[in-house]
Amino acid sequence: MNNTDKLYERRKKSVPNALGIFNPSSIQSAKGALIIDADGRELIDFAGGIGVNNVGHSVPEIIEAIQKQAEKFIHASFNVSVYEQYMDLTEKLCEIFPHGDATKAMLTLSGAESVENVIKIARAVTGKAAIICYDGSFHGRTMMAMTLTSNVKYKEGAGPYAPEVYRLEYPYYKPSMNARMTQDEFDDLMIMKLHKTFSSTVSVTQTAAIIMELVQGEGGFTVASKKYVQYLRKFCTENNIFLIFDEVQSGFGRTGKWAAYEHYDVTPDLSTWAKSMGGGMPIGCVIGKAEIMDAIKPGLIGGTYLGGPLSCVASLASINYMQKNNINAAGEKVGKIVREKFNQWQAEYPKNITDVRGLGAMLAIEFSNPTTGMPDGISTKAIVDKCLAKGLIIITSGTYGNCIRILSPLFIEDEILERGLAILEETIKEVIS
Repeated sequence: MNNTDKLYERRKKSVPNALGIFNPSSIQSAKGALIIDADGRELIDFAGGIGVNNVGHSVPEIIEAIQKQAEKFIHASFNVSVYEQYMDLTEKLCEIFPHGDATKAMLTLSGAESVENVIKIARAVTGKAAIICYDGSFHGRTMMAMTLTSNVKYKEGAGPYAPEVYRLEYPYYKPSMNARMTQDEFDDLMIMKLHKTFSSTVSVTQTAAIIMELVQGEGGFTVASKKYVQYLRKFCTENNIFLIFDEVQSGFGRTGKWAAYEHYDVTPDLSTWAKSMGGGMPIGCVIGKAEIMDAIKPGLIGGTYLGGPLSCVASLASINYMQKNNINAAGEKVGKIVREKFNQWQAEYPKNITDVRGLGAMLAIEFSNPTTGMPDGISTKAIVDKCLAKGLIIITSGTYGNCIRILSPLFIEDEILERGLAILEETIKEVIS
């Protein structure tokens, strides 16, 4: 038994089985886009800690920031003793992600906590209860976030769920599924369904907010229609509904821009962030228009560990590193290389690879059974396992686990990226040929 297997045996004894295993790898050290596992094997990281390591592993500037802060103080609680590290970060976030004329931000510990708070804010400020979300969405595993999440595997048996949550069809146009209509016709249909929801399911006068991932993470990297999103912005404004974008996985250069919403020429009222925001440390935030954030009653938001100083300095160091090295250009570059490969593979295996989708470097390929046309999660899992044996960490996504998503560091070296893609290509051919 090797060391990685021994770790998984230890895991069984003290860790609940319900804690999922996305990829059965291990880690003892990492640098850039490379991981050294418990057996000393070098692995190429195409999972990025599930989208956390956009800048890569072990960035010296982030490590130094954490070390220096740890020597000063590790914890105080921002509600008790104010500290500049918190404001250094919120000021930077408001600068990068302006929400209208004036913007404010609150810090959280995670993406799910950001979602919990943004819904609480929307309901408290509007005085309305209903929340609209989308099919295929993933917003976290805490109570409200779990309710908003679409895939039942993340919440089965954990109900009753939070009330006053309603779900719409996600506006992703897939030509192979919508061959009888154009993109414009599809968009018009989705807009019609939006209106139907507010005439037959819930009233606009009772709706506090609509929350959407512009690129769905666990949903398989489906991308929302631009026409629909722009209409949604107009609709929300006209009906006093807050528009919320969940950018937890899509933010900080992953789509080739700081925010996915920049692709849409639309600004949300509120947005949620985490993952690559922290450079590997646990932190998230809610960003919103100042008039909304200031309308919250005192004491409604906050927490003991929110905006911890170690996470604040790590986040600021990570963001500064992104700016210095042009994370958005890196996202565009990686995305171009990966998309070209994916398109080549789809052209070669059109019945097996039935979709290539995403924005920037947030890309996925979808696998289907060539005989039945049904989602092929079995082959996808086999690809993940065989890639690991060859030295590549990848993970799946999609409701049926039939998509492979790329979440490599964006500052990955060309040679390592090409080597990882070569392993993936070789493995796909072995599994589906």
